[in-house]
Amino acid sequence: MGSRRAVVIGGGISGVLVARELLLAGWQVTLLEAAHIGAGSSSRTAAGIRQQFSTEETVRGMRYSVDFYRHFAAEVGEVVLQQNGYLFLYQDQSSWESAISRVKLQKAAGLSEVVALENSALRAQFPWVSEAIVGGTFCPTDGFLFPALVYGEGARRVRELGGQILQSAPVTSAVHQSDRIVSVSTPKGRFEADLFLDCTNAWSPRTAKVLGGTELPISPFKRYLWFIERDGPIDRETFAKMPLIVSPSGVYCRPENANSLMMGWAHEATSEPDFSYDDQDTIAPGFAHNSGTDAMPFQAWMNMAETVPGIGEFAGVTATTSGYYGTTPDHNPFLGFDPRQRNLVRLVGFSGHGAMFGPFTALIARRLAEAGTDLTSVDVDGTPVRMDAFRIGREFSHAEAMVI
Repeated sequence: MGSRRAVVIGGGISGVLVARELLLAGWQVTLLEAAHIGAGSSSRTAAGIRQQFSTEETVRGMRYSVDFYRHFAAEVGEVVLQQNGYLFLYQDQSSWESAISRVKLQKAAGLSEVVALENSALRAQFPWVSEAIVGGTFCPTDGFLFPALVYGEGARRVRELGGQILQSAPVTSAVHQSDRIVSVSTPKGRFEADLFLDCTNAWSPRTAKVLGGTELPISPFKRYLWFIERDGPIDRETFAKMPLIVSPSGVYCRPENANSLMMGWAHEATSEPDFSYDDQDTIAPGFAHNSGTDAMPFQAWMNMAETVPGIGEFAGVTATTSGYYGTTPDHNPFLGFDPRQRNLVRLVGFSGHGAMFGPFTALIARRLAEAGTDLTSVDVDGTPVRMDAFRIGREFSHAEAMVI
């Protein structure tokens, strides 16, 4: 494909890891970021990384991502992954039986370490779980990331490998020749390339308009995270080892540091296609940590306390942060060439899973760049992973079931 020049648009975790991967493959890479590295959802993520999904291709892709992040630590000299595990908990028999079926799918996809624990076995391993819980699925190699290290060290590696990063450089227009993009313009100049890659996720609908790309069904939804001060019967040592816990109602939490619990809970929301960077930090009424006992954070806290009673004795909710999910109808991303622009790759729509998808996204980007066209499957550590679940234009027949 020509001189192998690539422009990556978007400087979050996906963008910097895609740029790094292409540089390692011999491409000349320019990364364009509208604000600053990590200015979008990457700096506001709960940063969980798990392999427990209901889509086989995602399970395989996330196995690759976990392995990547473990080895990335040696490359950058920083530990970016804490493998405390993920623990999904269930309170009724029907949902528990569905969970057991998903574990079978996950094991068949190579996730041998995931386990389904009935009540007694569950409480033997996690004695702080409520007796009302029927069972739980646990994968010890899941965990959570340190996102600032990922995009910060990732950007440093891009520069070390010879890549160019321009910040405060939003793409404002594009020049086309037939069904290809020739160049894009920013306040910092015009950039020609053979390949353009959209890594703007929740911003992708507006990016597509500028680039002349296909309109994809991606809806930006506001999501919140709250922080609770540790106290009571859960000591520091026990707390530090706790996995990311997902309650039967979908409230989730994990240790943020030695004395703070991060907690989130998806809620009914309307799409905000015209949101701004500042809107990322706007807290709507009823979602702030100091909004009272009827507010969402207090209700989420009390809900989690029903699942892990010790959390109910924590000292209180101390802070709130927020950002946007770029959500697709089936909660699976789009990873492929744009149907309207033959040299535009769309790597967007992660539905809250962008940080964990980052390495897999970068691998897919490299394979697509080398092929110059969409692929039916991609080799991942010797195993072909079909791209049907991520294809642009797919029917949304299989929605990812494990979304938080």
